[in-house]
Amino acid sequence: MTFQAPRKCILSNLQLTAFQSSNTYNTIVTYIEALNNSVTGVNSRIKYLYRPCGVKAILEILDKAEDVVKDTPPMDNKASRFGNPAFRIFYDKVGDLTHSLHATLPHFPEDATAEVSAYFVNAWGNRERIGYGSGMELNFLCWFMCLERIGVLGESDHIALVIRAFWRYIQVMRILQSTYWLEPAGSHGVWGLDDYHFLPFLFGSAQPRGHKYVCPKAIHDNEVVDELANDYMYFVCIRFINSVRPSPAFQIKTASLRWHSPMLDDISAVKTWDKVNAGMIKMYKAEVLGKLPVMQHFLFGSILPYEGPPPPSATGNERTHGGHVHEGWGDCCGIPIPSAFAAAQEREEGKKIEGPGIRPVPFD
Repeated sequence: MTFQAPRKCILSNLQLTAFQSSNTYNTIVTYIEALNNSVTGVNSRIKYLYRPCGVKAILEILDKAEDVVKDTPPMDNKASRFGNPAFRIFYDKVGDLTHSLHATLPHFPEDATAEVSAYFVNAWGNRERIGYGSGMELNFLCWFMCLERIGVLGESDHIALVIRAFWRYIQVMRILQSTYWLEPAGSHGVWGLDDYHFLPFLFGSAQPRGHKYVCPKAIHDNEVVDELANDYMYFVCIRFINSVRPSPAFQIKTASLRWHSPMLDDISAVKTWDKVNAGMIKMYKAEVLGKLPVMQHFLFGSILPYEGPPPPSATGNERTHGGHVHEGWGDCCGIPIPSAFAAAQEREEGKKIEGPGIRPVPFD
């Protein structure tokens, strides 16, 4: 295989439609379903008799990413509830370490670094906007796909990959989001699952499938949520949203789910985890893989090739920005959304943020 640096190719709805009927689209969906099925009925506390060397190396890489955060404190940016500029320093540091980090992966071909590392670097957020969304999360999943395609990972690693490696990534991302106040890219607000993530809910809804006693409506009982948070990703995500932790960084939403997260509240009415999980996969296809504001940033290379029509040129009334074409008002370049972590800190301190640098938000 001849590797190549990946690039953005989806710039219009015509190309998005072509992508949705492509082999690459099917490969992504099949991989998500494979990981999803691997953790069906699996408790997060599960202990392995072996430690897959590929997963172990990934965990060590994620530990080093967390170390970079610790070595890169946020700048004094009290005049703004938006992203902290120190994130760009973190992003550049990780980029500088990319080659050496990938060199630690077992059986990793050096000539694949440029292609595979692009997904890894872009999984940490948007450097310019200091934001993060489901598209970046998808990049991390594609990093897994690339590593499996070139032999670093195998199908037997899937359980550990989700329960250990993917969840470790989510933990590091929570640190990034709370440290640098990353703006939620394309957030749906209360009508979304989470300001930043989707896949923990998808994989997390597979874990309790078939459970005799735990049903979806259990998310309304805080004691049950606390008890099961260490067992299932879905419940730790609910605990995070419910802000049961005393630390200001985790006081994101304080009211009942039906008020601050009606989407999750509606999902809890579904009778079985099987139906919740199937609905999550369907929703992911529609809201992530099927949305132009997300997929116009997707990277295609030799491992995940683009098979659609060539990119359109920016002419007439089309508006270009950052290498893509606007065909209407999209999430990617719309009004910046303040970090929920910043809002939580403001509530904790009990004072209004002031200063010439603060930008007005129409829904404050």
